[in-house]
Amino acid sequence: MSPGAALAALCLAIVATACAPQASAPAAVTSPADRGAAVVDRSCRVAADCAVKNVGNCCGYQSACVNRDAAVDPDAVRAACERAGMASVCGWQDIQACDCVQARCEAVAGPIGVER
Repeated sequence: MSPGAALAALCLAIVATACAPQASAPAAVTSPADRGAAVVDRSCRVAADCAVKNVGNCCGYQSACVNRDAAVDPDAVRAACERAGMASVCGWQDIQACDCVQARCEAVAGPIGVER
C-alpha cells in the first residue's frame, strides 16, 4: 500500500470512528443499514470505475472514492445520525483522484496512470 493510500485509509478510519453518542447512555452497536444508511459500493476493476462522491457523515459533507455507479445519499446518512443521536467531527480529506487498489476504490495523491 502506498503512503498516500495508507494515509487515506487512516483518515477514513478516523472519520468513521469519530461519531459518538451525544447522550451519556451507552449506544447499541448497529450496522449502517440498521441506522438507515446504505453501505456504499466501493468495488472496481479499473480506475475508471471509481469517482469522488459526497457520501455524507454525521457532520455533513464527506468525500470518498466509490464506484462511479454507486448510489449515495448524504441526506439519509445525516438523518440516520440524527435518529441515533450521533455527532461527528467536521472535516474531510480533499480527494483529487481515485484509483482501483485490490478491487476497491481508494483515494490517491495526485493523478492516476492512464494504463490502469
